[in-house]
Amino acid sequence: MLIPGKPVKNGACADTLRSPQQERQHLRDLARKAEQELMGVQMASMDELTLLPNRHGFTALAEQGLNACLQMGKPATLLLFNLDGFKHINYLYGRAEGDNALKTFADVLRIAFRESDVIGRLGSDKFVALLTGSSAVEIAAIRARLEEILEERNATVHRAYDLHFSIGQIEVDPLLHDTVDQLLAAADAFTWQTVG
Repeated sequence: MLIPGKPVKNGACADTLRSPQQERQHLRDLARKAEQELMGVQMASMDELTLLPNRHGFTALAEQGLNACLQMGKPATLLLFNLDGFKHINYLYGRAEGDNALKTFADVLRIAFRESDVIGRLGSDKFVALLTGSSAVEIAAIRARLEEILEERNATVHRAYDLHFSIGQIEVDPLLHDTVDQLLAAADAFTWQTVG
């Protein structure tokens, strides 16, 4: 430890003096470490199976979208999806087929929504989307689009079952929902509608 007024011993600062090659290697090591840490943060926020944001990742991204809507006075709607019969698929056809069903539904959601919308997987067979700048009036069109894409997938993929989903929605009320966690808590009271 360096103490003011005390003489420095030989070699005390040797580890801070580096050759240009050592300095470059040190910078490469730091960059590699930063990249690994960033990848770790991304992986902690992503569902490995569907490559959608997980609950943590969705909450962080959706919070930004919700705040923007609230600040600009724009509407926002939260949609919650449940993949119907998922446990039955796992039981009858195995976990690998259940994983395929989840991946297929995640792809359908990716195709159906805009880049400005935030989608994610909350866990098991539950998915979520925050539609920024959209009110509940537009939900019927979104539901029809999802049904159309899912019907195409069901027709082209030859399997012993078709995928179906239930959907619930809640329109953001700035007086009740100023965080995504409040929206997700309110989602427990959703009225589910089976689709497909």
